[in-house]
Amino acid sequence: MNTTATTPFDWSLIRSFLAALDQGSLLGAARQLKTSQPTLGRHIAELESQWGVVLFERTGRGLVPTATALQLAESARAMEAGALQLSYTLTGAQSQSTGTVRITASVPVAVQLLPPILAQMRLALPDIQVELVSSNQVSNLLRREADIAVRMVRPDQGTLVAKKIGSVGVGAYAHRSYLARRSPPRLPADLLQHDLIGNDTDPSILRGFQALGYPVSREAFVLRTDDFIVQWQAVRAGLGIGFLADYMARSDPDVRPVLAGALPIPALPMWLAVHREIRTNPRIRAVYDLLAEALPLALAPRVTAN
Repeated sequence: MNTTATTPFDWSLIRSFLAALDQGSLLGAARQLKTSQPTLGRHIAELESQWGVVLFERTGRGLVPTATALQLAESARAMEAGALQLSYTLTGAQSQSTGTVRITASVPVAVQLLPPILAQMRLALPDIQVELVSSNQVSNLLRREADIAVRMVRPDQGTLVAKKIGSVGVGAYAHRSYLARRSPPRLPADLLQHDLIGNDTDPSILRGFQALGYPVSREAFVLRTDDFIVQWQAVRAGLGIGFLADYMARSDPDVRPVLAGALPIPALPMWLAVHREIRTNPRIRAVYDLLAEALPLALAPRVTAN
């Protein structure tokens, strides 16, 4: 790496590098950052020139990170987290925000995604306390059951402000211990010969099988529960194959994807909803803005070396 030349630091280049790394293409990175594809290309080329390295191999399928890019990614993400924390530290200092903000989120989001963000929020907004309502029921913001809601469905109340902040990928997963004793499925139809973990009253998984042309009954599932954390722990215990959010599955390296890319499971949109009071309440605004920045980062897929 070339370290002899002194070049003014440009944070936008690092943001472009991380977006390209996460999205795997200039087009996807441009969409994430809401800029143009040529601009992303110039940023990557400028970084490669400044650092004297090759960051990506250009292929017909997109961008493949080099070993150097993967090595630099950890430091770049630390810079990204530091910049975000600095931004909201300044926001908190300028607004003099104090008091409590009540957040509601589904159980998986509250258990898996929010704790690291809340730790970051504690550093950035130390005068704000958080009440977290962990529930799969949709809380009513109009009745002030919560100040901010993280939802998988868009609220239809006209007096609420809703922003789509990302998409949650969903796939079939199993623990390596289960895959060691059972032959991994090679086709979607092979799933019917496996121990499946699914919902109890929610018919979404059954409808997914029907859409694939494989009508199945409840009896096809060896464990049925609407508690996503129970499903997750059952998969980790090696009970069978479950259908999980990607962000949950990647938290355990022993949980492996099954039929990756072969199951057309649509991603679920994630919405951040808040009452219109956000415009006049600096406390809620500061927390809302931090969540709007941090949650997409937490949802972004991580590219790792093979």
